[in-house]
Amino acid sequence: MGFKTISLSDGVYRRLRAERRSGESFGDVITRLLEAKQPPLMKYAGAWKPLSEAELRSIRSRIDRLRHGTPAR
Repeated sequence: MGFKTISLSDGVYRRLRAERRSGESFGDVITRLLEAKQPPLMKYAGAWKPLSEAELRSIRSRIDRLRHGTPAR
């Protein structure tokens, strides 16, 4: 196994140290945190399929308003 040296700000180091569990190395902490990331997008594939066209239009309209900062109707 190889080793790499990385630089961390003091704040990031403190946050990483606070996440460390008993017996864990910093490498273990980083691995655990990276594996706890959000599930892959494929998990959500087809989630909108059962919605009607009217529901989809309403959702898309709300998303567009949020993106463009326009008030809700």
